[in-house]
Amino acid sequence: MNTATNIPSSASTDEAVEISLYAARKKLYPRSVTGTFARWRWVFVWLTQLVFYGLPWLQWGQRQAVLFDLEARRFYIFGLVLYPQDFIYLTGILVVSALSLFLFTAIAGRLWCGYACPQTVYTEIYLWMEKLFEGDRSARMRLDQEPWSLRKLARKGGKQIAWILFGLWTGFTFAGYFTPIRELGAAVLEWNLGPWQTFWIFFYGFATYGNAGYMREQVCIYMCPYARFQSAMFDKDTMIVTYDAERGEPRGARKKSADPKALGLGDCIDCTLCVQVCPTGIDIRNGLQYECIGCGACADVCDEVMEKMGYPKGLVKYSTQNGMANHWSRAQMIRRAFRPRVLIYSAILLTIVAALGVSLWMRVPLKVDVIRDRGALARMVEMGRIENVYRVQFMNASESERELQVAVEGLPGVTLASDPVVHLRPTEVRSVAVRVQVPPGLQPGSHPIVMTFRTADGSIAVREKTTFLIPQ
Repeated sequence: MNTATNIPSSASTDEAVEISLYAARKKLYPRSVTGTFARWRWVFVWLTQLVFYGLPWLQWGQRQAVLFDLEARRFYIFGLVLYPQDFIYLTGILVVSALSLFLFTAIAGRLWCGYACPQTVYTEIYLWMEKLFEGDRSARMRLDQEPWSLRKLARKGGKQIAWILFGLWTGFTFAGYFTPIRELGAAVLEWNLGPWQTFWIFFYGFATYGNAGYMREQVCIYMCPYARFQSAMFDKDTMIVTYDAERGEPRGARKKSADPKALGLGDCIDCTLCVQVCPTGIDIRNGLQYECIGCGACADVCDEVMEKMGYPKGLVKYSTQNGMANHWSRAQMIRRAFRPRVLIYSAILLTIVAALGVSLWMRVPLKVDVIRDRGALARMVEMGRIENVYRVQFMNASESERELQVAVEGLPGVTLASDPVVHLRPTEVRSVAVRVQVPPGLQPGSHPIVMTFRTADGSIAVREKTTFLIPQ
């Protein structure tokens, strides 16, 4: 959408000035690059995708190792069985993830964005497929400028088929975390998918295809909020990708045999390769920019150029603003990493991780909720005894059968009138009626009692407080 506004000029003439409300997108053709940081990016591509695509296929006993069964409201994570009541653990994981992001950003900038973010990872994979079918940067640019032909159609069509199949496989894997993936695979082969399974496979597949195939840097620059608030977590001791302007300027082309000092030039030969390899299309020589995802591609390609020219490497490198200004060594910059902000983040993060770990370790795999039967608050039975009925909700949060011994205490002569043994199947949620009686003659009113639920071997014991009503 564009708007045209008439603005009076200083020459007392009216000129139509067109003000664009958006920046027109220029298609990027990132050049392939090799080097230390490129290898690390591919290490994380393989690591993250082996986990994502492989985890649903792992088996744990007779079930899928990681399964979020929303229909049954159970979440299986290897030997751990969680219920919606365990939402606190999810909260803890989210808090740990957020603090980890703050910590890593304060130390070394956008490490997550450059190496492990799904947008970065899938863009790398889609660029690899694009290069496989269409060639590297210059070949892709020439192909786009060519008129349509059988050769162009075959290359473009082959790329699209690969992109779509990979996106659908990604959507299928995503749905496999919520529906047992082996059953899901059989349903796909039989063309018997449910509506929600079909929706999520195509939705997640289309999102992968669109984000990694077409939107790419637009997601990082405009859609991701992290690009906007990252500056709040940066300071002058944060490790970022930087250009050594003092060494590189003034930039200019020259022969390899030329002496840059004699020409009055810095080490930068103005080859623009750092711009060509950048996945967001920025020029790192213009300083730190919010579009920079910290992937280090520009550092890799610049080191290659410096090596060919016979100059020292590190014209573009990971450094800090203080390190560049004060010419610090790497050891000095590492020492500055242990500054108050980092130490506070680390202390809070370790505390929460330790608390989360201890809570999981001490978690009792049995949940009991005692609810008074409101249909019959109190009644008199044989021999004048007073009886209260309770509905006890059992939740077996383990994959083993449980035999529970039920006992009651808290009043003179209080006894259990129902079956004192409750059998629970693995991961069973069950409601049981429990009848409690007391002898006549006790003072009317509400009296506290305690129900105890204990396994036969005594390894698990749960005590629940409730009240016993004696009518007037």
